[in-house]
Amino acid sequence: MSARQASDAVAQDAMAVKLTAARAVAAQQAAQQAAQQAAQQAAAQQAAAAAAAKHKAAVAAKAAKARATASALAASRSSKRATLTATPAASSSSAPAPAPSGSKVDQLIAFLKAQIGKPYVYGATGPDSYDCSGLTQVAFSKVGVSLPRTSQEQSTVGTPVSLNSLQPGDLVFWGGEGSAYHVGVYIGDGQYLDAANPSSPVGIKPLTYSEPDWAVRVL
Repeated sequence: MSARQASDAVAQDAMAVKLTAARAVAAQQAAQQAAQQAAQQAAAQQAAAAAAAKHKAAVAAKAAKARATASALAASRSSKRATLTATPAASSSSAPAPAPSGSKVDQLIAFLKAQIGKPYVYGATGPDSYDCSGLTQVAFSKVGVSLPRTSQEQSTVGTPVSLNSLQPGDLVFWGGEGSAYHVGVYIGDGQYLDAANPSSPVGIKPLTYSEPDWAVRVL
């Protein structure tokens, strides 16, 4: 082998070594990039999972709070209604005073008296059981008057009237406007009809039995 051939062979070997080294570096860099990408993807997945878990926990907490609030409200209303105990038997047989506005009031009171003795069930709107506002809503619908569903909402409609100026068909309330916890209907002769609580079915009571706080007129 001549000196020139030997020199060319050495140069080729050196080039091959450099090429191999470059390929090794490139492979190492590619592996590092792949590892970094995998780590980033894993971190992103973990972050997404943590965010989803946090959101789920927040939703569950809100739902639990809403349930607790609803239970507290129901318990409060039941506690307040517990003071409106069973209708005395003698008062249930009393007849109402003549209705001032004619047939609508007569029909209203006739429907209400037909419900006497039916049980109180929270949230019920008849025909076999009622809660206080369910009874008044259904009764007034029979004479063409649309009332909201709850006693709180019903206490915001109509024209306020003095308890000294009550007329048959007036709604009587316990509690404030927009926060009433019970409602009944004045039927005349100093009496009202209501569905008070689970221990007191639909019946008639004297105003002196549990005097309302105020009243409104919707007929």
